[in-house]
Amino acid sequence: MDSPNPYAPPGADVQDIYDPTVTLELADRGTRLGAAILDGIIVAAMTYGPFLVGVIIAAAMGSSDGTPNTGVIVGAAILACVGFIVWCWLTIRDVARNGQTIAKKMLGIRVVRSDGSPATLGRIFWLRNVVNGLISIVPLYSIVDVLFIFADERQCLHDKLADTIVVKA
Repeated sequence: MDSPNPYAPPGADVQDIYDPTVTLELADRGTRLGAAILDGIIVAAMTYGPFLVGVIIAAAMGSSDGTPNTGVIVGAAILACVGFIVWCWLTIRDVARNGQTIAKKMLGIRVVRSDGSPATLGRIFWLRNVVNGLISIVPLYSIVDVLFIFADERQCLHDKLADTIVVKA
């Protein structure tokens, strides 16, 4: 029989299935550091930038007695909140899609499970960020966390907590 079976179930070519045969290359330590710094700059620019501009405008538009225009400062605070919300939305969207923050996407790295399968948003948010943030209350933990990147596996403690690695995208 040369023709395909008309009673066979439909098939689909799925591109995002985890392939265990693909070897992953760990991200460089410097690239990870650059992404962390760049993420900090991006959130600061999107949050504090509008607020700072608003405060400068409020000071310039102040009354004759030198008091700044409070309406403009309130507007600047609202713009800062909007900037933060936009940053959160962009970050959550990208992390959920492919395990990348804005800076990780720019630098070509991403977070995956240690076996190479995609890391979920919940795993990244709760284990890499929230639990790690709570443990950071312990003195010197943050320094020890970061120093673990110099091991052969290039995993910080927050990576080990979440069973994740950072690889080249």
